[in-house]
Amino acid sequence: MGLLLCVFTGCGQNGSSSTQDTRPAEIKPVKATNSQIDLSKDKDASAEIPSVVSPRVATKPVSRLTTFPHFEDIAEKIGVSFTYLNGASGKSLMVESTGGGAGWFDFDGDGLLDLYLCQGGNPASENRPYEPLDQLFRQIEPDRFVAVTEFAAVFERSYGQGVAIADFDDDGFDDVYITNVGPNALFKNQGDGTFIDVSSEAGVANPLWSSSAAWGDLDGDGDLDLYVCNYVDYDPYHPIPCGNGGKPGTCHPETMDAVPDECYFNRGNGTFLPEAQSRGLFGPLNKALGVVIADMNNDGMPDVYVTNDTTPNFLFINQGSGQFVESGTQLGCSVSRDGLPQASMGVALGDFDQNGWLDLYCTHFTQESNTLYKNLGPTGFQDVTGIVGLHAPTLKYLGFGTIMADFNQDGHEDIFVSNGHIDDWRESGKLWQMEPQIFSYEGPRFVDCGPMAGDFFKKTVIGRGVARADFDNDGDWDLAVVHQNTPTAILRNDSSRGNWLKLRFVCTTNRRGWGTRVRLRQGDRNLVQEMAGGTSYASAHEAAIIFGLGENSAAVHLEIRWPDGELQSIDDVKTNQELVLRQPRKEDLRN
Repeated sequence: MGLLLCVFTGCGQNGSSSTQDTRPAEIKPVKATNSQIDLSKDKDASAEIPSVVSPRVATKPVSRLTTFPHFEDIAEKIGVSFTYLNGASGKSLMVESTGGGAGWFDFDGDGLLDLYLCQGGNPASENRPYEPLDQLFRQIEPDRFVAVTEFAAVFERSYGQGVAIADFDDDGFDDVYITNVGPNALFKNQGDGTFIDVSSEAGVANPLWSSSAAWGDLDGDGDLDLYVCNYVDYDPYHPIPCGNGGKPGTCHPETMDAVPDECYFNRGNGTFLPEAQSRGLFGPLNKALGVVIADMNNDGMPDVYVTNDTTPNFLFINQGSGQFVESGTQLGCSVSRDGLPQASMGVALGDFDQNGWLDLYCTHFTQESNTLYKNLGPTGFQDVTGIVGLHAPTLKYLGFGTIMADFNQDGHEDIFVSNGHIDDWRESGKLWQMEPQIFSYEGPRFVDCGPMAGDFFKKTVIGRGVARADFDNDGDWDLAVVHQNTPTAILRNDSSRGNWLKLRFVCTTNRRGWGTRVRLRQGDRNLVQEMAGGTSYASAHEAAIIFGLGENSAAVHLEIRWPDGELQSIDDVKTNQELVLRQPRKEDLRN
């Protein structure tokens, strides 16, 4: 009874440069002077929202001489014991190859991040009530997690693929959307430590084989909408036999019929309408596995990028009022530099060259290499994979989840990739279990720094979803990495690091601030990040931004574009702290 009370009441501790103009054409920012910055403690997110900046200073020391990123897998130490079971039966059912995902969020509002992990099981089970449950791990005190799945009433036994997390009803408590093979599930957070399944009444129980999903305000009405990636038409109960030389193998996606993605638009009353077709969010030969919702052309509106398996990727450019035009081929990010579609799985987002435009990194099948699309601005994207040294190192790998971030905060971004094949063809000399990879951008090329990044990068696994979060509240990104049939890893970031600044947001609409863009200026340094929906593969990240600043500890200037387009400027922001930024009310902006 004591544990039950603790779960419900939240008793844990509270606690390369470009010559073009990189500024988007926007109205002049509103400026907040130092006298408008209140350093009082952050209060309940449901309270009246003033223009407030609230700090939290981490205790991890800053190193003057940064090195490559370094991680340690501490899952066992902190109580996260979980293995995604893909149900491998020897039949090589196609659905066995793609799960699963992870999602970080503070579901009980105690200031400590918790972790949701979707589960697989037997994809062709006739007794789903007996299949294993998804798992929710609550961080009850710093670096200590316990499973609270049943206490929180999360009874989800479908064959899970991924996780997408956001506060869809804007009540101050994050909700969880799970993609499945078969009907998806939406669990509404009731604010008392428990959840309720509202999938059917909300109208989002997509019946197809879904992979990744992402939340974002696509029509600009202040409510979060939901983009759902659907893969192919495949029935695990009546599978098409596929194989190689008499041995069963995973079916090639080219042999399967494409199915359209869906996008559910939020009506603001707890229900959604499926409007992908009428909004222009569709393309030919849709076989989607990854998705990003972010402003790719710097016009102030969120766009949608979708990775497809063996068919061209999509880039849906927002035309305003929630209408989109597919422009991936026109803008150069749908196929490789050879003009060929690739088997795209995951996708990372970042501004690796610091030119003010967001770049894309896509993971692919073996012998294709992953692809880095450099965003050139108005002229579109360029495949620069070979130019920056990322072609050869990934040729023999099959990548899924991926993150672009400055893990050691030395002032440039790194790329993490989780690898693992979909079939065991070791008798043919091919890799099956694979090492994860991490690359550091040393300008003008990336360097494979996995051998220096820790013992985790020496292990061979079947890697899938990757979710980032600062779960230990020390100001740098940690990772949850899901593996098939071996334990999920929780990678604590132990990097010797530079100076930094972490930002979280409270908005007047879309409370967590998905879609918020921040430009940080520090001397000649000019960094841009956005709180993007989706990214990686089948996973959800902490709602926050972290800037790495290297050896420069000087105060910075922030320009914030809130999701509704309002602009704010804040001068003289000290580094090496976490801030909660509250969006000013419109009447305050006018004064």
